[in-house]
Amino acid sequence: MKELDVRGLSCPEPVLNLKPLCEQGEEFIKVLCSCGAASDNIQRMASHYGYEVKKISEDQGEIVYELHKKLG
Repeated sequence: MKELDVRGLSCPEPVLNLKPLCEQGEEFIKVLCSCGAASDNIQRMASHYGYEVKKISEDQGEIVYELHKKLG
């Protein structure tokens, strides 16, 4: 599983960091991010590339997502 820490980065940096991993077709990606627009954009990009998005935790303005590549 790849891990991507984009906490504290402003848009569009979080999605620009996530995009190469999605394009490579990584099966599992763990993303640590700050709340707000970055979180929304990460979810949209992951869905666009065929990932199932699961929020693992949210605490003090930080969110952890696990992205799983959908088969088929």
